[in-house]
Amino acid sequence: MSWNASLPLLLVLSSLIPGLLIFFVKERDYKLRISLNMIGASLKIVLMAAMIWGVQQGESYETRIPMLLDFDLLLKADALSVLFATLSTLLWFVTTIYAVGYLEDSPHRSRFFGFFSLCVSATVGIALAGNMITFVLFYELLTLTTYPLVIHRGTKEALRAGQVYLAYTLTSGAVLLFAVVWLRTLAGPLDFSAAGLVTVAELVPEYSTALVAIFVLMIIGLGVKAALLPFHGWLPLAMIAPAPVSALLHAVAVVKAGAFGIVRVVYDVYGIGVAQLLGVLTPLALLAGATIIYGSVRALFQNDLKKRLAYSTVSQVSYIALGVALAGPIAAVGGLVHLIHQGLMKITLFFCAGNFAETWHIHKISEMDGLGRRMPWTMAAFTLAALGMIGVPPMAGFVSKWYLASGGVDTGNYWVLWVLAGSSALNAAYFLPIVYRAWFRAPYPHAHTSQHHGSWETRPMLLLPPLITVALALLAGLLAAAPFSPLSWAQLIINREFGL
Repeated sequence: MSWNASLPLLLVLSSLIPGLLIFFVKERDYKLRISLNMIGASLKIVLMAAMIWGVQQGESYETRIPMLLDFDLLLKADALSVLFATLSTLLWFVTTIYAVGYLEDSPHRSRFFGFFSLCVSATVGIALAGNMITFVLFYELLTLTTYPLVIHRGTKEALRAGQVYLAYTLTSGAVLLFAVVWLRTLAGPLDFSAAGLVTVAELVPEYSTALVAIFVLMIIGLGVKAALLPFHGWLPLAMIAPAPVSALLHAVAVVKAGAFGIVRVVYDVYGIGVAQLLGVLTPLALLAGATIIYGSVRALFQNDLKKRLAYSTVSQVSYIALGVALAGPIAAVGGLVHLIHQGLMKITLFFCAGNFAETWHIHKISEMDGLGRRMPWTMAAFTLAALGMIGVPPMAGFVSKWYLASGGVDTGNYWVLWVLAGSSALNAAYFLPIVYRAWFRAPYPHAHTSQHHGSWETRPMLLLPPLITVALALLAGLLAAAPFSPLSWAQLIINREFGL
């Protein structure tokens, strides 16, 4: 097998093999477990860098493994898959550092890090999937590998959250599989290629009703993980999981996999022209708009910090679906680049929330008075990320919202401006009081005291990750026009999709 045929498979195996080995590491073998984690995460970054460079040079990377029933397991690099795989690879590396620090004294670390690595393997498999059957396989693998992470603490609340999570995700997976099999009987292999789009387009005159039904089923199947209304109920409950898992669910893996799948269905299964012809994009855009407002309103009434961030995710991830569903290149760029921008900002917020809980045992917003004086660096990272979620320039969130608003005007969907304005106002309403409490109120009389960390406000391995990710979110906004920025890559993808 040549290098070009091996690279996509190696990217999946670079976390899969260390993950499987970690299961057999004894709890006391701290150094071996860390070494396996960091070797896998570092190797994946090197391989991802090689793929990015190759794709920019016009190289083609494809691993095709024949399976049963005339089905090929297909892993393939294109501009869209590279965008999502890069996000997953980079944030997995940072989250691994954070998780090692967060769980250094916890039990069952080998089990945790084993499934942690398998989860990222599934996410990269989703990113590199070259057809819908391969996508569904990794999509279901993601469900099975994240469930043990959600219930890691083993408490009654964690087990209940895990049951709800499985009920939602397994049901949605079955719906997605049914839709994919139905479409495959009509259109064939469903490869993400120009030939596949032509095949689906040829079905429109005779099977338009079936195609609409299949599209709806696919959006339901993907919308559960993407937390679209009314399929979001599992996400706030899953916040019982440890902070590294919450960060992974919201910024890297599960929620982003659903949103990425919606992008794939619109662009690489149906095609933007066929989707418009069938009239399915306007309902999707309206559903995304409703989810954006709903999530923001629910976030406003949460005192638990992680639950407020969870409902914020329900709102923010729907920006991606909205941008795609507006069927215009400018809005699509905004939605697609938000895949990266939201990931950087939201993972920062969850890292910070984990630091508050781990260092000062703070879980509720009402307990955060004066926290900025005790943890200035962590709170500074939280503040910048929160301002980015509101859409304050020059943070990355401003770039996403600017393109979405411009795209709404460009396509004549002026209602999008009201949605974005309402969402930003609500974002400010639920983030700014936290910032005010932390920086300007007298310290809350906590029952617990902070662990001593010398000159550090918390353990270095907990402090460095949010500082890194918030710096990346700031640079993504400041350097948005640079040729290597997420915005430039999103523009490349959309220009190809719309033939610009």
